[in-house]
Amino acid sequence: MGPIIAFAYGIVAYAVFFASFLYAIGFVGNLVPHGMDAAPVSPLGVSLLIDLGLLGLFAVQHSVMARPAFKRWWTRIVPQPVERSTYVLASSLALILLFWQWRPLGGVVWDIDSAAGRALMWTGFAFGWGLVLVTTFLINHFDLFGLRQVWLNLRGRAYTQLPFKTPGPYRLVRHPLYVGWFFAFWATPTMTTTHLLFAVMTTAYILVAIQLEERDLVTFHPEYAEYRERVPMLIPGTRSGAAAKPGVRVAAAPR
Repeated sequence: MGPIIAFAYGIVAYAVFFASFLYAIGFVGNLVPHGMDAAPVSPLGVSLLIDLGLLGLFAVQHSVMARPAFKRWWTRIVPQPVERSTYVLASSLALILLFWQWRPLGGVVWDIDSAAGRALMWTGFAFGWGLVLVTTFLINHFDLFGLRQVWLNLRGRAYTQLPFKTPGPYRLVRHPLYVGWFFAFWATPTMTTTHLLFAVMTTAYILVAIQLEERDLVTFHPEYAEYRERVPMLIPGTRSGAAAKPGVRVAAAPR
């Protein structure tokens, strides 16, 4: 794969990601036609199995392709400069499949009536998605989504690992990006059975993924162990001396 083709491929992969990210906001918030809580179209049991299968497919793809052992094997087939872009594209396609085939279940768990309560939930929803996006830029958005890799390849320069640091919210919690996802998935004025299934399963996946990710980070970046001892995982202030000291270099980005 030539540098120009690799760069074009990276741009396309990023465009698919960004489109799916924007659609995900509308899908989870029911801001698009046929959002998460559209009218049920299949029997409950069938819908439940389909939804669990779609969530499981995304979880397996997202975790397996991120593991170092898989990357070592995968880069024998996929050129190194586009490995990250391929991962991003595969994740985006798994999400698009989920949006397309999702089966609403019906039913309401809670429905907040007060205007203030609903506004508070929508504020939390917007905060979550905003935190997710901002956090990616704090840890280098373009490296995380493969654009830096194909750009360096286009310029004939070898890829170099970024320095690890604790910008902004990384001094309070180790995984602010995942905190953003929790707000995005749980903050809703109307919690349906469908939405609850999605929120519970994605939360369970994130908690498992954190363990796998941190195991890899400690292996490749020994200083992460000391960072992990000082900074809480998800909730600020839940550990003595939780705030990381400025300038401490740590692995802060999921790979």
